[in-house]
Amino acid sequence: MTSSPPPLVELGPTEVRDRLASREIVLIDVREAAEFAAGHIQGAISAPLSTLTPESLPGSAPDTLVFNCGIGKRSAMAVAKLRQAGVPVSCHLTGGLAAWRAAGLPIVSD
Repeated sequence: MTSSPPPLVELGPTEVRDRLASREIVLIDVREAAEFAAGHIQGAISAPLSTLTPESLPGSAPDTLVFNCGIGKRSAMAVAKLRQAGVPVSCHLTGGLAAWRAAGLPIVSD
């Protein structure tokens, strides 16, 4: 009997901010490089969905990885893609960068 993967865990902007500040999580931004350069959450690591593989992830434990994108669609796709490859990830920033901005949280650019 095969067990199903855990449900997608949707974290809100303030929870992600707090967990980033306490270094409980590693934030992976799956938008393309130009999008990331134009503005991203401080401390996020760029890993575009188009080239995302288990090997491209930082050496963190899967349960500490949180994915984000523009509105939450690509980050959910990233979680699904990595699960299919056998990586037990489950968390993403619900609403993505749009929700982060709507919460009045800061964005940095390169």
